[in-house]
Amino acid sequence: MIAAAAAGIPPEFLCSDAVHYNPSDLAAWVDSVAMLTDLPPEDAGIRLVHLLVTCADSIQRGDRLLAGTMIEEMRLLMPRVGASFGIGKVAGFFVEALDRRLCSDLTPPSSSQPPEEDEILYHYFYEAGPYLKFAHFTANQAILEAFNGHDRLHVVDFSLMQGLQWPALIQALALRPGGPPFLRLTGIGPPSPDGSDKLREVGLRLADLASSVGVPFAFRGVVAAGLDDVQPWMLEALAVNSVLQLHRLVGEPASPGPIDSVLSWVGRLRPSVVTLVEQEADHNKPAFLDRFTEALFYYSTLFDSLEAGSGCGSGPAADLASLAEVYLKKEIYNIVCCEGAERVERHEPLASWRSRMGRSGLLPVHLGSNAFRQASMLLMLFSGEGYSVEEVDGCLTLGWHGRALISASAWVVSDDTPPPPPAPPVAGNVILNYDDSRGFRFGESVTIGSSSSSSNHSITGGVGSQREQCVNVNC
Repeated sequence: MIAAAAAGIPPEFLCSDAVHYNPSDLAAWVDSVAMLTDLPPEDAGIRLVHLLVTCADSIQRGDRLLAGTMIEEMRLLMPRVGASFGIGKVAGFFVEALDRRLCSDLTPPSSSQPPEEDEILYHYFYEAGPYLKFAHFTANQAILEAFNGHDRLHVVDFSLMQGLQWPALIQALALRPGGPPFLRLTGIGPPSPDGSDKLREVGLRLADLASSVGVPFAFRGVVAAGLDDVQPWMLEALAVNSVLQLHRLVGEPASPGPIDSVLSWVGRLRPSVVTLVEQEADHNKPAFLDRFTEALFYYSTLFDSLEAGSGCGSGPAADLASLAEVYLKKEIYNIVCCEGAERVERHEPLASWRSRMGRSGLLPVHLGSNAFRQASMLLMLFSGEGYSVEEVDGCLTLGWHGRALISASAWVVSDDTPPPPPAPPVAGNVILNYDDSRGFRFGESVTIGSSSSSSNHSITGGVGSQREQCVNVNC
């Protein structure tokens, strides 16, 4: 939609006096504002897209006066476009993000919602479209294939959130010929500001499910972790899983960042498989205008797909899509408003991840035709014929009308590849950090294990203590 609008910008809009605003020519500006109220909605949408890009260019050039004027002009245009759907909705988020960036010189941009609010919005995004379901399904398929023939399994999850990915894996393991294997899950997640133990709650729910289907299970929740605390157990096949998380550890282009230490650590574990799902976008470009334009096109496509699935009307589906859009709005604000360490939504395309994983001694694994077929079947559950699954050099992408939005890939440490060298020291021995904007920080860990067939809970208090739920196995 945005692309179509941008391609159709008439020449008279490109040389408009309102776009190339002269602050000393007040009469011309008043005339241009009057013209805005008479524009047909389609022309207003085209004008809005052009103003967005031109405003971003003005910010990059340091012309704050021109940028501020165009923000006001875009707000005048919004009623003509309609801010409740289509181009008007996504453009409205970008207008507000540009305004926040202009104000950030005076007041730094506020951090994101508390972690518990992030998890609620994440759940709405999961329910509203196929993106996270595709991510979880594809990653689980790769994990199941890597674990074939092993009877003791260990998954380290960088993005546990509410544990939405793992019920399907547990149920699949329960149906395994010859009986289910033992599954250990290490879930990394944020601390709760209210002091509650959210990871423990997730672990108990998963343990109850595992018990009900007969899968021996142990869970360890690592809150604000130093990665050296996470170690594979003897004789357990290991998988490392990250869904829409590792991009937060990427630094500036061509500069080392926490991601290098994390991938080096992963390589030294020598897992059976590493599953990686990331946004198929390039929001880590060094130039602000390039980053802004890429984000504008990317999120326009994503919003278009959510809108198609919700029917553009009212009702539960539309409400769900609106809440999912709040989750995406946070990402937009971070990409547009923040710089330096505060900018954590550093999405990069699959090609960049290939290079980065290769430097860490990880080689791609073909996800296989079975995963492709079943992922395609998954899309049949969602309205909107624009969704498609594509295979790209053994990886899978989920897209909307030909634009790839999510990529899923699997990786192994080759037998011929030596483990990567130890990671360079990090100040304070911190590898992962968590705060409201970034997602990790160094701290303590807790454990939920399993020690018998009883369903009773045995909990000992204290920071860094072990907390156990007993499920079917002695570990």
